[in-house]
Amino acid sequence: MNLKKYCLIAILALVTKFGVAQEGLPVYSDYLTDNYYLIHPSMAGVANCAKVRLTARQQWFGQDDAPSLQTLSINSRIGDSPSAIGGIVYNDKNGYHSQTGAYFTYAHHIMFSRNEIDLNMLSFGLSAGLIQYKLDETAFLDEGFDPIIAGIEQSATNFNVDFGFSYHLYDFYAHATIKNLLKNEGINFNEQGLSYDNLRTYLFSAGHVFGKYGSEWSYEPSIMFMYRDATEESSIDINAKVYKEMDFGKVWGGLSYRRSLDGAEFLDGSGVSSQKLQYITPFIGVDYNNFVFAYTYSYQANSVVFNNGGFHQITLGYNFGCKRERYECNCPAIN
Repeated sequence: MNLKKYCLIAILALVTKFGVAQEGLPVYSDYLTDNYYLIHPSMAGVANCAKVRLTARQQWFGQDDAPSLQTLSINSRIGDSPSAIGGIVYNDKNGYHSQTGAYFTYAHHIMFSRNEIDLNMLSFGLSAGLIQYKLDETAFLDEGFDPIIAGIEQSATNFNVDFGFSYHLYDFYAHATIKNLLKNEGINFNEQGLSYDNLRTYLFSAGHVFGKYGSEWSYEPSIMFMYRDATEESSIDINAKVYKEMDFGKVWGGLSYRRSLDGAEFLDGSGVSSQKLQYITPFIGVDYNNFVFAYTYSYQANSVVFNNGGFHQITLGYNFGCKRERYECNCPAIN
């Protein structure tokens, strides 16, 4: 078996599990580009500005049918009330499989502090969405007859919900979200041709921003843990981010390291080897007045990979309806 076949086996075993062609909005590292709402519905309307974010992600340039993702999100408080709303639309394509979805979010924010200077807030968020899955099998028949291949473009539309909460205390924050609470079969099958309907995923995030209030520099270490219920797979992100206040706004950047906690086996000559998925993701961004621009590059640091090219992502954003900074804290997601 040659190296190209090794790569194909490793990619099917690893990458498909973490972040491509999965059910619901894929979980990449784009949440680090001022976009936590993409993965945590409780972050809708948490900031002092309404936010619009547009992202485009492309993997493995030069490869036919390489994975790609586009998202558009908006979220805002409802006036001066503790309630907020948001919406996400996305298109995710990976080879013959694609999905298009739209979510609507309602969030509620409860203040525990006696005044607006001290940040002590608990938030809840619920997202409901429709997801259309497609699987184009029209080219599969070129490989010969297979009883489980229909040879047509299959599609299915499902309804699902995400629920989560966030807690902010001064410069500390924590989030927890359950994605895909309901059972959806979609059009996905395992290697025995049997459908599965448990798409539930658990996400936990926590972080702290260090730096004197009013200082030009601040530093934000954070982590994110992801667990898939049906397959019992898990991964962890370890992140470091730094901010620099400028006359025109803010410049920021950082580094993220994602590692699977489960190995995948593949054939290696006459034996069987295993490796764990590893992503190294540097990112950089700038806030210019009310505009946001960010670039993210992910590199898969494994010995057996499909392609040595990285995964590129651009984020464009706009903040509007901004109110004064209410809290005396280093809390860039809030102020």
